[in-house]
Amino acid sequence: MAYFSQQQLAEMGFKALGKNVRISDKAAIYNPEQISIGDNSRIDDFCVVSGSVSIGSYCHITPMCLVAGGSPGITLEDFCTLAYGVKVFAQSDDYSGATMVNSLIPKKFKNELFAPVLLGRQTIVGAGATIMPGVILAEGCAVGAMSLLIKSTQPWGIYTGIPARRLNDRKRDLLQLEQQFFREINNDSF
Repeated sequence: MAYFSQQQLAEMGFKALGKNVRISDKAAIYNPEQISIGDNSRIDDFCVVSGSVSIGSYCHITPMCLVAGGSPGITLEDFCTLAYGVKVFAQSDDYSGATMVNSLIPKKFKNELFAPVLLGRQTIVGAGATIMPGVILAEGCAVGAMSLLIKSTQPWGIYTGIPARRLNDRKRDLLQLEQQFFREINNDSF
C-alpha cells in the first residue's frame, strides 16, 4: 500500500493532523479543511472520507470504508477500528416517498435527516456494517459484520443483526492491554 508523504498530507489542508498519520494514496478525502486526524491513525485504500469528521488517535479505517460526515459530523474517538467496507452516515434522505431524494434535488423538495454520529473509544465495527445518522456507539462496543446500527448502544456490548441488537457483554481486558501499550511506548521499549 502506498501512502501520501507527510508533505503531501500537510499540503492537503486538514483542519488538524497528528503525528505519524498514514493515508493511502488511493483514498478519497473530500473537504480536508473539515477533517481532524489524531496521532498514529491510518486510512487505507479505496476509502472515502468527507464532510465534518474527527478521527482520534490510533484509529484504523480499513479498505473500502465510507465515512460521510456531512455537516452534522462524525467523531471516531481513540482506538476505533472500522473493518472492510463499513459505512457511517451523518445524514440520510427520507425514503418514505413523502419527499424527493438524491443529491441532485434542491433541498426544498427533500426532507433529509441530519444527526451527528459518535463512535466511542475502543470500538470496533465489523466488515460491511452500516451506522446511520444520530447513532452513538458507546465506549468499548463491538458491532458484528453486516449489521445495521440504527439506535445508540450501551457501553461494552456486542451488537449484531439487522437492526443490530445487544447480543452479549464485551470483555474489558483490553483496557489493561491499553495501559501496558502506553507504558511500553512511553518507555520506547518496543
